[in-house]
Parts: sequence; C-alpha cells; structure tokens
Amino acid sequence: MEHFANGINLGGWLSQYWGKGEEHFSSFITEKDIARIASWGLDHVRLPVDYPVIEAPDAPGVPLEAGYAHIDDLFTWAEKHGLGVVLDVHEAPGFTFTNDLEAETAHKNVLFDSPDLQDRFVALWETIAARYRSVGVPVIFELLNEVTLPSNDQWNPLAARLHAAIRAVAPDVPVMIGGTFNNAVRGLDGLVIVDDPNTVYTFHTYEPLLFTHQNAHWCVEARTWGESPSYPGELPRLGEFLAEHPQFAPLYGDLVGRRLDRAYLESVVGPAAEFSQRTGRDVYCGEFGVADWIEPASRRAWLGDFLSITREHGIGTALWTYKAMDFGVVDLDGSVRDEEYLRILKG
Repeated sequence: MEHFANGINLGGWLSQYWGKGEEHFSSFITEKDIARIASWGLDHVRLPVDYPVIEAPDAPGVPLEAGYAHIDDLFTWAEKHGLGVVLDVHEAPGFTFTNDLEAETAHKNVLFDSPDLQDRFVALWETIAARYRSVGVPVIFELLNEVTLPSNDQWNPLAARLHAAIRAVAPDVPVMIGGTFNNAVRGLDGLVIVDDPNTVYTFHTYEPLLFTHQNAHWCVEARTWGESPSYPGELPRLGEFLAEHPQFAPLYGDLVGRRLDRAYLESVVGPAAEFSQRTGRDVYCGEFGVADWIEPASRRAWLGDFLSITREHGIGTALWTYKAMDFGVVDLDGSVRDEEYLRILKG
C-alpha cells in the first residue's frame, strides 16, 4: 500500500488515556516524536482517537475544539515530516473494544442496538471527514477499532452507512473497515464489501495470544495459564491447562502440540491475503506486536517472521505501539527499549 506500508501506532495519546487531561494530551506525543518516527524510515502513523476527546458524551454534535486541535497538530507535523496518517475512531458513542464478548461486558456495547447512537456516530464521522478531507498528507479514515460482536450481521449495515456518509463529504479519501472478533482475520468473513475500490479492509494480529500476551494482567487466559513460552516453540502444558479450563478450549485447542513458527504465522496471515485476492481490495494490519516484558530473542523472532510474511503479501502494517502501553518501542522517557526490535521494524 503506497504511503501505508510500514507504520506505527500512537496508542495511549488520544485513546486509552485513562482519564488524563490536557497536560497529557499536550506532552505524550509532540512534533519531536513524529520527526523521530520519520527518521526511522517509517511512512505513516495510525492515530487512535476516543470520541470523548473530540465530542463530550453529554453534548452530541458539539465539537470539542481543544481535542481537535491535537489532531490538527498531528496533521501539521505529519506533513512537515512526510508521514501518512490512519485516523482511527478507537472508541465510539456506546462502544468500546474493552467491552468484549464475555457476558459481564458485552451488554455494555449498546451502539449496535441504538438508532440514536448510530445517528450520532454517523454525524461524528461527517464532522471528522469534513475537517480532514483536504489535509496535505495521505490519510485513511478507519471507521471503528476492534468490533466485538459474534458476527458481522449488526456491524455491516452500520459500516455501510458510515462509509456512504463519509463518501458524501469526502469522495476521494480511502475508508478502512475492520471486522468482528476484535478485528481478527476471521472477522473478515462475511464483512460487507462496499462497491468502492478505494476502500481498505483491516485486521489485527497478536497470535498466538498466549505468547504475545503471556502473563498479561488484563488477559485472563494468559494470566491463568501462567507459562512463559518461547518463540519459535510449543506452548508448554497447554493440553493440561485446557482440560482444567475447558472454556478456553475453543480458542486454543488447535494449538496443543503445534509448533509456533513462521509457518504458523503464515497460516494466520494467509486468509487475509486470500481475502484481498478474492475481493480486489487492499488489506492492512493495523495492530500487531509482542509485550515488552517478554524475552527479547523470542520477541524479535516473532516480529521478524510476522513482518517478512506481511511484506511478502504486500500488506501494510502499523506496529502497536510507539510509546509505553506495555508494547512500546520507546518508554515513557523516550528511550528505545530494544534497538534490535526497532531495527527489525525498520526493515
């Protein structure tokens, strides 16, 4: 994908900021960071934005100019330093990807059952599209991050409506659509294919989660399993673990006794490449990576294999993530955590 071959996420800035305010927004990412990313030879950034940054939850349709100002700044910096931008709505009215498919949280995502919230979401995108349809850098509008639904049935009509609303305002800006299961590759199955070749389809990959998220406090299955596997290699004691916790067997049963290596990752990415060939649409991996506490040699090996596969298939990518957030290339002070990991990313 021209201008969107090799990028990085700006996670934790205007999304997943955990109640932090203007001081955080003004300091977490600055022009210095964008210049640095460009100096690495990357060609774009993916900007996740939670809607409360640009529209107060209790004020539908009223833009928050202080929030939009930070996005404006990013486009100014990106133009100066020659980077493209994927503008991603990471959290929408009535929806956040953190409310997953589990019964305790899934019911909190009310967007797909609320005509009023859907109207609000469409209007929000009309505002975004009007504001950024003529920026001086290559840009893609990504409709929504990591849809958490058991199928695309409810998402498809809303995605098509959002796409049409953006097209009415910004006829030439590429639009990006991802599928269910948190943008998993399998979420591309049954996803609406709009009659517009300037549409990109996206997936995320942290496979296998038991390796990339091993012992992550927010990942219940990895935390419960408690192992620290290496890559390449097998997942130790997995069969025993699934026998003790059969609720996880549908997700991980096919990994018992399986060697995790480049061939495995090819089996993960392959269906996305096949989707692209079948539909004639570009595909893009908007998130991937390995947690920063994982043993460095394994972390580097996974990244090298994954990027070699996506590059062979011509799939554009954006690593999760630039700064901190448990996956950062740099820490909160801006120091590179692992120069070799960065070298692999730079290619």
